[in-house]
Amino acid sequence: MATEMLGLSLEAGASSAWLIWILPFIAALIMPAIGKMSKRATGFVAVGFALMSALSALSLLPMALEAHEVHDQISWINSIGLKAGVLADPLAVIMANVVGWISFLIMIYSTGYMKGDKSITRFWFWMMFFIGSMQLIVLSDNLLQVFFGWEGVGLASYALISFWYRDKKKDHVGTEGRTVLGLLDYYSPTHAGMKAFIMTKVGDVMMIAGMLLIFLFAGTFGFRELMHDTAWATTMSAQGLLIPAFVLLFGGAVGKSAQFPLNEWLLEAMTGPTAVSALIHAATMVKAGVFLVMRLAPLVFALSAAGILADQFFEIILLVGATTALLLGLQGMVNSEIKKVLAYSTGSQIGYMMMVLGIAGLSQQFVNGYTAGFFHLISHAMFKASLFMAAGSLLHVVGSRFMTDMGGLRKHMKKTYLFMWAAGLGLMGAPFITTGFWSKDSIFGAIYTSGHEWAMPVFAIAVLTAVITAFYTTRMLGLVFYGPKSKHIQKMEEEGHHIHEAPSSMWIPYGILAVLTIGIGIVGLSFEGGLHELFTNYLEETFGIHSIHHEIENSILPGFLDGINPVALAASLSAFGIGTGLGYVFYIGRWI
Repeated sequence: MATEMLGLSLEAGASSAWLIWILPFIAALIMPAIGKMSKRATGFVAVGFALMSALSALSLLPMALEAHEVHDQISWINSIGLKAGVLADPLAVIMANVVGWISFLIMIYSTGYMKGDKSITRFWFWMMFFIGSMQLIVLSDNLLQVFFGWEGVGLASYALISFWYRDKKKDHVGTEGRTVLGLLDYYSPTHAGMKAFIMTKVGDVMMIAGMLLIFLFAGTFGFRELMHDTAWATTMSAQGLLIPAFVLLFGGAVGKSAQFPLNEWLLEAMTGPTAVSALIHAATMVKAGVFLVMRLAPLVFALSAAGILADQFFEIILLVGATTALLLGLQGMVNSEIKKVLAYSTGSQIGYMMMVLGIAGLSQQFVNGYTAGFFHLISHAMFKASLFMAAGSLLHVVGSRFMTDMGGLRKHMKKTYLFMWAAGLGLMGAPFITTGFWSKDSIFGAIYTSGHEWAMPVFAIAVLTAVITAFYTTRMLGLVFYGPKSKHIQKMEEEGHHIHEAPSSMWIPYGILAVLTIGIGIVGLSFEGGLHELFTNYLEETFGIHSIHHEIENSILPGFLDGINPVALAASLSAFGIGTGLGYVFYIGRWI
């Protein structure tokens, strides 16, 4: 009876897995017709379909948490034996819920943010097209299908970054008249969209080359098929082509996740509506590269453990992630545009995820780094989407993208002030009460205990980046909410403009994510433990990767911190204290 019930559950799960990504595409297809009848109705349709997609993802969660998976295939290209399919394993199901529910909240936010825009039907079309493409990446069971979704999110990103294609001055990013190394540091929406399109295509070309190289030897693009028969990998390794193939696939992840040296497009992508920044450039699309690495990493680790593949693949991921985390963090310290600071921060935090996935592959404790990277992905998606949406409220009210045109806003926008602090504390890694603290601490712990020769230098970079993160986040909050009102705000008030709180359709979505940042943070150690147990079972059953446990001597720590590495904990606390303290001195207390 139990087996029969499980079979019925898996069959229903297969239908849900297909619907998760098909429903948003249906919404995109009908959007032009809905828009001709009623532009107002387009928002309701978009929100409704986003909700149905998210509920479909939620229906799979109980099954995934019990370590079951849905793998359903249909005929596709019969001439070469290719099938289309969905793979809803624990990794994909949790990711689909992150994408689905944050997308739903951003769609609600968009109804307020984009109210009155003449091109609203086009906006909803591309937003739904994007969600469908992203969920296709998450749920595909083969590389070729992933690539279709990959190009879909790239096309939607280009269209949404360039959304205000008339290139009005108010929609530009950068400082007019300012040059860097003789080049104009001032970009229009169409310029920024084309820049994103071209730079990510560099990575996309690398990705398709790696895919085709593997297909030539394996005869399949399927993730499970590649794992079940690894003769292709042995042949490729003997010919010196296996590492180049995986590095080429990683090139796609570098482009899509804005990692060094293909990071620059993300910073100018802020020309799009802030809802776009929250959805594509904080919570979902830039995570596609991390997700691809997480999909491939267990396969590569299993091949390495079998002696088929050397460690260079993970070393490259580690170096790219560490370089990006520090480089973009440093740039975020000095920029004056609020959305660009958050964009630098996004690239930097994704560098953290890449860094720990790299160290995981070089460690015997693979599951520790793997779990830490995914935990930080979830954590970052919540607080960074919240911060971007809150920044959009500020732009709406103040009419400027520059933090130097703000100041003293905490008295006028109390809800936004509280929610930005809650989400900002998550980004800073405020101890014991935020998801960001636990996810960063797990990254520090995974790096420190990895035992690899590069562990200590990378650990130092991770801690320094955490100090920088706490500093620029405090700087941002200080410039926006503290000190005297800027001349810009004073002039607005003299002209009769009233500084007020954002409408409820805007502040409720980012308020929910800010509250979740604190709420999940309070039980953060249990949340991480649940993820760790889930991935331990998943990796062992699917890839034969065994978790090696080492007892941690931490008698100096209280009982509720059992399992936490004391050095990692001390580093987390110190980084938060130093970065926040320096930020407070300069930008909140303004003592200097």
